Amino acid sequence: MNKFVTIVLLLLAFQGNGQPPGGPRPPKPEEQLKMATEKMNKELKLNASQQQKVKAAYGDFFKEMEKMHQKNHPPQDGPPPPPTEAEKAARKKLAASRDAKVKAALTADQFKKYQELEKTMQPPKRQGPPPGKPQL
Repeated sequence: MNKFVTIVLLLLAFQGNGQPPGGPRPPKPEEQLKMATEKMNKELKLNASQQQKVKAAYGDFFKEMEKMHQKNHPPQDGPPPPPTEAEKAARKKLAASRDAKVKAALTADQFKKYQELEKTMQPPKRQGPPPGKPQL
């Protein structure tokens, strides 16, 4: 009987130590910049001048994305709400501006490789209901 009570108490004690709500958080802009530039330097074999220009373009992009995210989605528990059409349009505009800056820094061959690489660097699209929501 004592063993049973001890086991039940231990199970109850560990029950509350699961993952925090909302799942994993996205990387910070500095981390995103580092990962993106390292991958592009490796894959596209950029020279020093190109590295600076690409890093500047991506740095501006990630900072603006972070500002837009903080403005539209104040900190909260759980996953953020899906983006509105206006937010999607603003993101596309920022990405187009970034790509124009990158295109100016790269050769035509490098830019073609960049476009293919860019598709692999985007996070995968979630499918199904958001985490924590029951599926009907």
